[in-house]
Amino acid sequence: MLEFAWWWALFLLPLPILVRYLVPAKPQHVMAALQVPALRPGIQDTPSPLKSSKIPVVIASLIWLCVVIAAARPQWLGEPISIPSEGREMMLAVDLSGSMKIDDMELNGRQVNRLTMTKSVLYDFIQRRVGDRLGLILFADTAYLQAPLTYDRDTVSTLLSESVIGLVGEQTAIGDAIGLAVKRFDEKEESNNVLILLTDGQNTAGFITPEQAKELAVNKKVKVYTIGVGADKMLIQSFFGSRQVNPSQELDEDMLSDLASSTGGQYFRARDVNELEAIYAKLDALEPIQGEARKMRPLTALFYFPLAVALALSALWALVIIGSTLIKSLSRTPLSSSDKKESV
Repeated sequence: MLEFAWWWALFLLPLPILVRYLVPAKPQHVMAALQVPALRPGIQDTPSPLKSSKIPVVIASLIWLCVVIAAARPQWLGEPISIPSEGREMMLAVDLSGSMKIDDMELNGRQVNRLTMTKSVLYDFIQRRVGDRLGLILFADTAYLQAPLTYDRDTVSTLLSESVIGLVGEQTAIGDAIGLAVKRFDEKEESNNVLILLTDGQNTAGFITPEQAKELAVNKKVKVYTIGVGADKMLIQSFFGSRQVNPSQELDEDMLSDLASSTGGQYFRARDVNELEAIYAKLDALEPIQGEARKMRPLTALFYFPLAVALALSALWALVIIGSTLIKSLSRTPLSSSDKKESV
């Protein structure tokens, strides 16, 4: 829908007509202050066709019309679109350390490693978070931002699916992952900052300890949910037969629980795919998806179109006047030598 932001400017349209009738007109016959004797006798200054026609009036009227329309700020209001009612920022931190390759998870009837199972469950969680801004942090020897906070859930899912174990090392830098998330949240204001950190081990690398990261998160009011993933028992086949081991004995649950409780979050333990799915379903309840969205209409400014037309007409008219003047001066015949003597 077309509308004018400063519609009252349209009242300026009849201004030239009022000036034309209210201001006294200039006398038509005025003696020239400078007489030019060099002109040949008998040659009269023929009036320009432009002066005798109505073309200048029409062009000037169009220019004035465009200027007034541009001053009225025309704009186009698009169709209403939905926007989230509040800003929720959620960062997902996923462990890519070497221990994530342990095949102690079962997915769709086959044995898979922890990262494969995590990708499958996280994909559904990401797709459910309509209206939230999601980001992705991957960490091992250090942490790096794989996807900044964005509404593009498909891109976040794709980047997660393309991640591979050992991409940034074999160790686990949990403190770095939290510190990086806090830094990214710190660049945003007035948002609900939530970090969901998934790991299967303990902090063994990085520049920031978990204690320092916890202080940063508390100071910046970042709520941290931690998830410890990995089975409690696993059968290993060897030359002497099968034996049962605990593949999650390196998991530092005390540290993860302390990180979560200190920041207002919660610690979860996922031993299989069903538990991990239940955890993310519970996170949906703890951090609900946006409620009723607000409506807004995109606004597109259009004032530069009439302004460009006014400038183009002005430039064109200036070129016409200059060209007419040059043609008129060139059409005059130069004085002969006898005429110069007579005038002297």
